Amino acid sequence: MSENLGKLKTAWAFAKNIFTTGAIFETSSAAETEVCRKIPKAYDGVVVEFGMGHGNITKKILDRLGPKGSVYAFEIHEDFCEHVEKSLNDPRLIIVNDDASSLHRHVKSKVGFVLGSIPYSFFSKEKSQQILKDSYALLEPGGFYSQVLYTRHNFKKFKAVFDRCERLKVKGSLREYVYHCQKGKPSAQAVNHMLQSFQTGRN
Repeated sequence: MSENLGKLKTAWAFAKNIFTTGAIFETSSAAETEVCRKIPKAYDGVVVEFGMGHGNITKKILDRLGPKGSVYAFEIHEDFCEHVEKSLNDPRLIIVNDDASSLHRHVKSKVGFVLGSIPYSFFSKEKSQQILKDSYALLEPGGFYSQVLYTRHNFKKFKAVFDRCERLKVKGSLREYVYHCQKGKPSAQAVNHMLQSFQTGRN
């Protein structure tokens, strides 16, 4: 299959499902790189991805993981899941054919990073907030939620949940923005309190 034919088929697949993919074309390479930027090289923790699509961002996540790392990739379209399952053969990848709102049903451990390209503009306010709150709850302190969107008007939505947020315009793209949102680290006072409680419990 030629590259142009492959892109055309991808565009058609996304267009057919525009209300769940939120786009006609897949994210640009620059956006894929930026949304993964916060993940350190050789990261051996757990990453969650919302909206796996054809696996472009998934590949970049796997490139940044160490041998003990893993990624739970959520995708509601079964044909997309089958495509990625065939094209990527990696034991660190766990494909979840389910909605992002079912996060806690499939991921039980704390995670370091959550990455998304799901269309919040097409979700109800309640669903959007629930996904973000569930992600915040599952993140380790200091962990990041990073999201690709085709609008700059979702900043308040993320600020309402996360402790620190930034929005970046993707270079060379007319419509793509990446939001990096962090769960705050515990304060030194909170850490000391936990240590004191631990010591008291041992005595």
